[in-house]
Amino acid sequence: MQLQLQTFTSLVGSAAAAVQGAASQLLDLTVGSTLRAVLEANASIALWLQWLILQALQMTRAATSTGADLDTWMADFSVTRLPAVAASGVVSFSRFAPVSSALIPIGTDVRTGDGTQTFTVYADPTNAAYSAAQNGYLIAAGIASLEVPVAAVTAGSAGDVQAGAVGLIVAALPGVDTVTNAAPFLGGLDAESDAALRARFQNFLASLSRATTTAVGYAIASIQQGLQYTIQENVAPDGTARMGCFVVTVDDGTGNPPSSLLATVTTAVEAVRPVGSSYMVQAVSVTVATISMTVTVVPGAVHATVAPLVAAAVAGYVDTLPIGAPLPWSRLAQLAYQASPQVANVTAVLLNGGTADLAPPPSGVVKAAPVTVN
Repeated sequence: MQLQLQTFTSLVGSAAAAVQGAASQLLDLTVGSTLRAVLEANASIALWLQWLILQALQMTRAATSTGADLDTWMADFSVTRLPAVAASGVVSFSRFAPVSSALIPIGTDVRTGDGTQTFTVYADPTNAAYSAAQNGYLIAAGIASLEVPVAAVTAGSAGDVQAGAVGLIVAALPGVDTVTNAAPFLGGLDAESDAALRARFQNFLASLSRATTTAVGYAIASIQQGLQYTIQENVAPDGTARMGCFVVTVDDGTGNPPSSLLATVTTAVEAVRPVGSSYMVQAVSVTVATISMTVTVVPGAVHATVAPLVAAAVAGYVDTLPIGAPLPWSRLAQLAYQASPQVANVTAVLLNGGTADLAPPPSGVVKAAPVTVN
């Protein structure tokens, strides 16, 4: 039943009408009178009680509760909010006189120029300079710079910074003088919003029937934020028709999801897949987009300043295309114009050497090679 709300004025009016109806000849309800003050005091208490009731109703419904209240509501169904994701990228440590070797220990902190965002060096065994024995990256003598991976200390979208934003080494590193990031940091995501959590809860309810596409999709989407996936039914991994088989293609936004993520997705799918069916979880295939264009800037603008903005805007759009989505050639010029009001003209736009749209396979995604802006 809908709660019938009343304002302070209506509460006072109702009380006055009730009293006057019972003893109209004995009352003085003019402004400032004693009895009117008593009625107004009672109306204030009633208004406060009404507010408490509204607060209780808001906290006990998923549609209106927020923050921690929504989390506790979802916890009754074992549904939890997806956590924030830390941004990551690559920084380049450099030195002016590379006469001797230097070590960049794991855990080294670097910051943006304004000091608001801190990033930590983490281990990457695939990096040729990484030394497990020394727990860091070794810059050999004669090498002026070395690129190493870092991740934001504080997870969230605030860790997504522009190229060149990182410029401070928190603690002095012997033999290392400067640090910078040539490319922007991406991938930072705030904790799942209330609206997204409610939407995922609806998928959770739909997934309770199990053995459905919705159930498989919910199981995958609940692993982590920023995960893209497609489900192809009645096909084999090679794309040929095979009844009772489905293929799950996964991308974490990088185009190269780690094997550990694929294993986690496989476990999640196994718990909800239809009985008697076969399936495969695979990483997305990458179709590389090599993009070049010529940009003319307005009088007074500096081409060297505008060109990186255009390149970042184009690459950012391409790298966020969903699985199976094509890249229209005509979209590239539009992105260049939108990147900066100082762009006067865009010509010689080439996509993989031509002017045709780029369409990946159903299990593929388009990723941008370094964009050339002349």
